[in-house]
Amino acid sequence: MAERLMKDSGVEWIGAIPEDWNIDNIGSLYKERKEKCSDTEYSPLSVTMQGIVPQLSTAAKTDAHDDRKLVRKGDFAINSRSDRRGSCGISPQDGSVSLINTVLTPKTEMNPGFYNWLFHSDMFSSEFYKWGHGIVDDLWTTNWQDMKAISVPVPSQDEQARIADFLDKKVSEIDAVITKTRESIEEYKKLKQSIITEAVTKGLDPNVEMKDSGNKFVGLIPKRWEIKRTRFIADSLEKGNGITKEEVYPDGDISCVRYGEIYTKYNGAFTKCVSRTKLEQIAKPSSFSHGDLLFCGTGELVEEIGKNIVYLGNEKCLAGGDIIVMKHRQDPTFINYALNSGYSQTQKSYGKAKLKVVHISTSEIGNVWIALPPMEEQKKIGEYLDGQCSKYDDLISKKEQVITELEQYKKSIIYEYVTGKKEVA
Repeated sequence: MAERLMKDSGVEWIGAIPEDWNIDNIGSLYKERKEKCSDTEYSPLSVTMQGIVPQLSTAAKTDAHDDRKLVRKGDFAINSRSDRRGSCGISPQDGSVSLINTVLTPKTEMNPGFYNWLFHSDMFSSEFYKWGHGIVDDLWTTNWQDMKAISVPVPSQDEQARIADFLDKKVSEIDAVITKTRESIEEYKKLKQSIITEAVTKGLDPNVEMKDSGNKFVGLIPKRWEIKRTRFIADSLEKGNGITKEEVYPDGDISCVRYGEIYTKYNGAFTKCVSRTKLEQIAKPSSFSHGDLLFCGTGELVEEIGKNIVYLGNEKCLAGGDIIVMKHRQDPTFINYALNSGYSQTQKSYGKAKLKVVHISTSEIGNVWIALPPMEEQKKIGEYLDGQCSKYDDLISKKEQVITELEQYKKSIIYEYVTGKKEVA
């Protein structure tokens, strides 16, 4: 194939395009559909990063059933808010969507699949939200009046079709690999969890004499182990105090943990905090030190509520709001594994409703039953689990890196083909 002749598009986010392509604005290609409708007459749909789907159970709902936008089969809809970056797609059916979405219908001959891929490209998302308005960056809204002025590439309809068909196939292949990789990660996580639960309820001696713990969550335990509620092995269980995003400083004079970081920044044990704050700005500081456990008091998933981590560092740190700090005199590594095990997590989640935000209280943490071996056995189990879990963590980390690279590759090929930098053979 002869080398393709390129030209400068004159549009920063698009860059160079093939010489025979044109540039036009979105308003020349689409018109806005403004019709209001009811979700009792037209099925409610959600506009997601995976396209337009039947309304998600997690979607915020309102009693104003008539306050929706009509979307027809084949229409394109995009969420106008910057915190929903990349949420867009072609509707597979007639339905209704939230007012926050912009609904478009083609006004000229085109291949909608080509523009669907174009609008899903990472570079377009960045350009789209640059045109937005609002008080803070992560809540900007880009309305139709701004969107329609955005410049986009316009290849011939034949080339639009070739690109759309190629990306349909290629991205599907990449997504299949990503899905399988994620499935293998979940399998590793299940194996890791089963090893933890087995060790913290049965110990390391396969021939040890067992007894009934008398608790449905715990089951059989070694004969010389005890079973206790967490509050009876804790010296204290106390809530942290709020540390806002604005109170986190790179040059802060004291380390701190905010509750959301427990889910996103830490895994098991840690010796250093990722955030710092200024002690003088915290009205009622709540501190933690070596060996203390931190429980997340708020979360989005029932099955993860109350996730705990253990601090094995030596400096004094502060706990933010919605964190429960447990001080104790057990082996910190063992207790952390035990309270994150399957049987403990089942107790934390027990009776919780699948709401948008899930909470767990200090007293609920204190009521969790735990199988407790003698101190010397706690240390051995903790050391054993550190070794076993590190193997699985390494495997999971490598798989997650594969997913990161595949996601980057997917973004790259979408952008390169929809802007003509690569040509479909």
